[in-house]
Amino acid sequence: QVQLVESGGGLVQAGDSLRLSCAASERTFSNYAMGWFRQAPGKEREFVAAISWNGGSTIYVDSVKGRFTISRDNAKKSVYLQMNSLKPEDTSVYYCAARGSIWYTRTPAQYDYWGQGTQVTVSS
Repeated sequence: QVQLVESGGGLVQAGDSLRLSCAASERTFSNYAMGWFRQAPGKEREFVAAISWNGGSTIYVDSVKGRFTISRDNAKKSVYLQMNSLKPEDTSVYYCAARGSIWYTRTPAQYDYWGQGTQVTVSS
């Protein structure tokens, strides 16, 4: 069982930056691809970004390309989401997720473990 704990959310203004962190309990963290997802009230959970087991490959949803950067530190068993130039439409609860594979996917159902989420609110 992998436990994931997100942190770093908050209330910011449009154009500001935030860095989300996700700490994992699993010793074999490097065996997992990691993803960030978000869910706004009344909407389905949306893929944001994902990273392969060693950080060598990443993917993003088009709406955050050039603004968000996913990274990981396997020694610290952590994954990060640097969010720059935030927009009001980025307002959501952000979740990190772990997939029991070294390769990522955009599909939430293919991730095995989820954190509790952290709220990001961007005011205009």
